[in-house]
Amino acid sequence: MNSIHWIYLIAAGFFEIGWPLGLKLASIPSFKILGPIISVISMAVSGILLWLSLKGISIGTAYAVWTGIGAAGTFIIGVLFFNDPAILLRWIGVSLIILGVIFLKVA
Repeated sequence: MNSIHWIYLIAAGFFEIGWPLGLKLASIPSFKILGPIISVISMAVSGILLWLSLKGISIGTAYAVWTGIGAAGTFIIGVLFFNDPAILLRWIGVSLIILGVIFLKVA
């Protein structure tokens, strides 16, 4: 397994965070146009990078890691920048997602 495929996958996961962030920003008047643009660009780049990663990583692992990075990253951005609830059970949940991603990488 080539490490470049993991780099593609991790980058795809970070771009996966961009589309819900863009949609959230679109609710702010000054980002009404830029927010959806961020979302569309993030979706496209994320999809292309995921596709490139699939040339060296199994689809089940790649999809789980991709969505895990997106889910955990979006959760953390929501807590840090948008005052989303930061209760212990939510942090435990996102920690389990991250732990699952780590297990998939190690396996």
